[in-house]
Amino acid sequence: MSEPTPAPLARAQDEVAELLSDLIRIDTTNTGDTATGKGERAAAEWVAGKLDEVGIGSVVHESERGRASLVARIPGADRTRPALLVHGHLDVVPADPAEWSVHPFSGEERDGYVWGRGAVDMKDMDAMVLALVRDWARTGTRPPRDVVLAFVADEEAGGRLGARFLVDEHPDLFEGCTEAISEVGGFSITVRDDLRLYLVQTAEKGLAWMRLTAGGRPGHGSFVHDDNAVTRLCQAVARLGAHRFPTVLTPPMRQFLAAVEDAYGIEIDPDEPEQALARLGSISRMIGAALRNTVNPTMLEAGYKANVIPGTASATVDGRFLYGQEEEFERQLAGLVGEGVQRDWIVHDQAVETTFDGPLVEQMAAALVAEDDGARPVPFTMSGGTDAKSFERLGMRCFGFSPLRLPPDLDFASLFHGIDERVPVESLRFGVRVLDRFLRAA
Repeated sequence: MSEPTPAPLARAQDEVAELLSDLIRIDTTNTGDTATGKGERAAAEWVAGKLDEVGIGSVVHESERGRASLVARIPGADRTRPALLVHGHLDVVPADPAEWSVHPFSGEERDGYVWGRGAVDMKDMDAMVLALVRDWARTGTRPPRDVVLAFVADEEAGGRLGARFLVDEHPDLFEGCTEAISEVGGFSITVRDDLRLYLVQTAEKGLAWMRLTAGGRPGHGSFVHDDNAVTRLCQAVARLGAHRFPTVLTPPMRQFLAAVEDAYGIEIDPDEPEQALARLGSISRMIGAALRNTVNPTMLEAGYKANVIPGTASATVDGRFLYGQEEEFERQLAGLVGEGVQRDWIVHDQAVETTFDGPLVEQMAAALVAEDDGARPVPFTMSGGTDAKSFERLGMRCFGFSPLRLPPDLDFASLFHGIDERVPVESLRFGVRVLDRFLRAA
């Protein structure tokens, strides 16, 4: 049986959904352009106010006007120990209200869920951490070592104006931090009533957003034309979009597949693991993308009139590469793009990987099992990217640990950047309890 929840956490559990709703109502849409983004400064100041209410001081730094990030340090009982970083981003991707069942910035609580853009990515973690440390401050609780909190801007555009700015310009704020936790990890996949796998992120793919530009001879649209920039670009884009990269099993994914084999009592073909991963439901799309390098064309731009062949055409492509695969990925790209098409990086950042061992991992596992005796923590590689790419540069081991016990029928993967993004209130309460147990022991 699970151990009883410490009584002082009642207030934190009661306010976490309200904190999340309030934070969602601050529209922090990140378009990738400071001129059209909004809300990050207001969100950072809101967090600062919530911390200040309970006596926790913080500092806010702007990389550009309005692009604000906040850092606070909670002193631990033993200040000679290395510190632990808990980081989350405040920005969100755009949302079209016409596509949603509720307004994406309403923060509405309905049917046991908090709805809105950022409910899963990642204002839920921000709210859980905020609820917990406010409770600690009220009750005089001190963690065993310093805990540094970072609520940052710009993660959804690669983090250059958020975490990377802090790492490059204010590294002293993270002095002593050797380990870090953040988003996309610690969530459950139900195998059966008495067994749930909790996926802890120990690795994430590298980021390779690129712009392809094809040149050609401009001319009249009615002529026979054998040097067309649009044709050349589309051929390259089609090759990229149709290509299936080979399977590469990295250490965390080997461990993950072994855990799936054991949990489901099946054998997984290492050459075709996706067939077995279908058992995991919708989350298999996220997991499957971590088994190989990927590229997806996302935007096209060419021409200015129906009867004019343009001299250039361009495309934007989202590329991701596995840890240790960067050179191979670039070789693969060169062969697919072909001649006559220029490739320029929009955002290019490292893959990150650490091992699933050590005291911190043991404390994550213990905290999960204490709140769910059917929990089995396992490592995995996340197909996307997080601000771990920046904080790892300061020598930290980075994990995704934003604990949520999820309903078995919830299509969790589709909620990341999806329509009707939402998170169960009970999952938030669970996360507060697990984070409390974990951070009291870490």
